[in-house]
Amino acid sequence: MKKEKTLKEKWYYLVAELTKQFSDGEDLNLEGILYLIGVQELGQGKRKFKKDEKMNLMHIAICRLLEPYGYYGFDYYDAEGWPHYTVLTELPNLKSGEQTVLMKTAIIGYFEGIDFFK
Repeated sequence: MKKEKTLKEKWYYLVAELTKQFSDGEDLNLEGILYLIGVQELGQGKRKFKKDEKMNLMHIAICRLLEPYGYYGFDYYDAEGWPHYTVLTELPNLKSGEQTVLMKTAIIGYFEGIDFFK
């Protein structure tokens, strides 16, 4: 129970801080945070992205976030600098709420890895 509370507290803190930095007032949702992680992982800085690129950024984020869990492995960077991942293990069938918990846990782990909470 304590771990869930800690996860919740960290999640709310993360959302509040990222919203302050990257939003015009409306709280960032899970998809918005995935987008930011994708932009960070791409490493090309702030620029305008096309709709398909935005979807690719979210895919990059998901792959990067689930890499420590053994679901994806980094493969290579293409000629334009976009990272590509290989599926190592198929994701289990998860209910919507379980998917959300997995992604939030992975996101918290990602931000802990860059000392965001210190």
